[in-house]
Amino acid sequence: MTQNSAAKFDRTRAGEYARQSRIGLAGYDACHELSACMLSAALGGGGPARVLVVGAGGTAGEVVAAARLEPRWTFVAVDPSQPMLDLARHHLEEANLSDRVETVLGTLSDLDSTASFDAAIMIGVLHHLQGDDTKHDTLAEISMRLKPAAPLVVAGNYRSYSSEPLLMAAWANRWRMNGAEPDEVKAKMSKLLQGAEPPKSEEAVISLLREAGFGEAVRFFTSLFWGAWLTRRVSPTD
Repeated sequence: MTQNSAAKFDRTRAGEYARQSRIGLAGYDACHELSACMLSAALGGGGPARVLVVGAGGTAGEVVAAARLEPRWTFVAVDPSQPMLDLARHHLEEANLSDRVETVLGTLSDLDSTASFDAAIMIGVLHHLQGDDTKHDTLAEISMRLKPAAPLVVAGNYRSYSSEPLLMAAWANRWRMNGAEPDEVKAKMSKLLQGAEPPKSEEAVISLLREAGFGEAVRFFTSLFWGAWLTRRVSPTD
């Protein structure tokens, strides 16, 4: 996540993030748990690993799930939003994981650029990055910090919102299902769409990954506009 995209995640939004995200994404916890399961399967499971977590602010759900599954993993979690990172630190403390997670307030450019990570996770970030160039550059920054053939899980909204009115209506109904009145539904949907620019298709996601130095991607989770993929950094010999 860039500094510009972090501006929308102020203290007010951070305070409501845990509940709102679970309404906005049907299957929120399942996506985080499956992401951990996919990374573990890709790495073989049971061994030590150093995992980069991009845009880790909020619930820290991806870290908590992965750490519970793999007790020998350690994490470097980076996020440019102070309120969101504070919230993540709170959840990590509650889960007794603070000693296994280095949290960094900033962006990927604030980390060492050497390829030192065994895996990476980026959940809920891609559709907040404005323009394909920014999306590509962020994925390329992740790639350069991964060891050859290291896996990456990337998850977020894809497809143009305006192209799928039926999905938009169903998405709005998630809020109504959780007790929101019509005006509140409209406000919630407006906030969700504020500044969001998802890739236009799954093909666009695959293309961005390929151009950033990743190989074949496997989609393992879908929920309305949301998708999650596992891919690997291409080895120099490939």
